[in-house]
Amino acid sequence: MKTVLITGASGFIGSFLVEEATKQGYNVLAGVRQNSSLRHLKNIEPVLFKADLSDKQAIVEALKNTGPIDYVIHNAGITKSCHKNDFDKIIFGGTKNLVEALKETGKTPHKFLYISSLAAYGPGKKNKPVKPDDAPHPVSSYGKSKLKTEKYLQETAGLPYLIFRPTGAYGPREKDYLVMYKTLNKGIETYVGTTEQYLSFIYVKDLVPLLIKALSSPVVNKAYFVSDLNSYTAVEFNKIVKQALEKKYTVKIVFPKTLVKFISYFGEKTACLFKGKPPTLNQDKYKEIIQTNWLCDSSALIKDFDFAPQYDLEKGINETIKWNQINNIL
Repeated sequence: MKTVLITGASGFIGSFLVEEATKQGYNVLAGVRQNSSLRHLKNIEPVLFKADLSDKQAIVEALKNTGPIDYVIHNAGITKSCHKNDFDKIIFGGTKNLVEALKETGKTPHKFLYISSLAAYGPGKKNKPVKPDDAPHPVSSYGKSKLKTEKYLQETAGLPYLIFRPTGAYGPREKDYLVMYKTLNKGIETYVGTTEQYLSFIYVKDLVPLLIKALSSPVVNKAYFVSDLNSYTAVEFNKIVKQALEKKYTVKIVFPKTLVKFISYFGEKTACLFKGKPPTLNQDKYKEIIQTNWLCDSSALIKDFDFAPQYDLEKGINETIKWNQINNIL
């Protein structure tokens, strides 16, 4: 039985990865923090790998207590923080610590799969999708740290890597898009600056099987954008969510960018001061949501992995909304 270490295992994508890997017969080491909530793992009960990725020696000690590790899916990181240097410290620094610890303990895997983000490349020009050979230009601190981490992996000798850059990943257990569902459920349809925004998405139940399949594939040392192979507009997204929520009428509001920038700034300052963590709409996220084109070219996935998504946005949103309603979240 092959062993896979999955970091960030208690989160949205990570918990689905643990489920799928377990279902496919892998011995799973679920990488979690000491204080991580394990509510999404309670029905799986994988072997826990508890180590703070900011502490390389702690990772080394944890690795000494495991057997051979065949694969690593590195999914841990942050998407928002009150301190901008945390992105580099946690995303880049945590990855570097993990790779070095694996090498020092003689446990470099057969494949190191890194879950990056479309944010690492930044938005596309006009309405053209971002392509793998385009020059990256991330607009957020999060995206810049993801790109820095990608380059580190690509330049590390002796590390067989694969990099996947999902676009807007959504599904049950996800919280950022949930804010939008709740807003539409209240009858408010919002846009920032314009209604003309191009978007791409990937449902978690299409993303996760692709990543697990990639572990045992012969493909190595390549990077991919991941979407459901379709393109959408912000208007289409809102329409699909409204239909799933059975909302016939909403009030459409196009907020000026300057107002949203003001809200993101003061909202973040207030939340960080009183709660110690930023809101979903924060300064870094603002830099991404004002962009008008988040399309990407994922066609290479078809050739290398026979990728055939089972969910378009309508099917995925309907399932997600129902899950949230059944669990009394919406």
